[in-house]
Amino acid sequence: MSDKRGLFITFEGIDGSGKSTQIRRLRDFLETNGHSVELIREPGGTAIGEKIRSLLLDKSNGEMSFETELLLYEAARAQIVNEKIVPSIRAGKVVVCDRFFDSTTAYQGYARGLDLSEINRLNRWATGGLEPDITFLMDLPVTEAMKRMVGRSGGSDRLEVEGSDFMEKVREGYLAILTRNPRMILLDATDSADTIFQKVQRIVWEVMNK
Repeated sequence: MSDKRGLFITFEGIDGSGKSTQIRRLRDFLETNGHSVELIREPGGTAIGEKIRSLLLDKSNGEMSFETELLLYEAARAQIVNEKIVPSIRAGKVVVCDRFFDSTTAYQGYARGLDLSEINRLNRWATGGLEPDITFLMDLPVTEAMKRMVGRSGGSDRLEVEGSDFMEKVREGYLAILTRNPRMILLDATDSADTIFQKVQRIVWEVMNK
């Protein structure tokens, strides 16, 4: 793909929805078929972004205001877009990102209640107008997500301890975003990992071979 623009794919969904599994499988599939893949996560993915991630997810930062939280996510995003995502796309790579600005709209907008129009403006500003080519939304009932997360290694972070009501708002936010964005593909995260990946693989392959 070095002779043409790469592809930008994002995965979204509440914690426990199975994004990481599908991301790893997609990377392996693409690399097996000769494509160069840049695998990144939000927030993080750069030295600066990882420091911001630590601040955001540290449970000891419980006094963090919603506005501070929003701006820290946008700062990490601006860094990874400029340092990693745009250069990789220009180099013809497939960029696969675990979360992007849809997470900010769902978490800080719909769940935190911050102004959606302001969040959209900040999202556009931090990304320079960059949007994913494909976004896969892993949709899962919150009760099932909570079951999956019990005993998960690493413990809960600052957002995961918000509880089920918060996560319900996040899920509702994602579904609202879905209705306005044709780039977003809904995946039933209660299906088997194999069934989900068959759909991911088919859609990505169709877009890459247009």
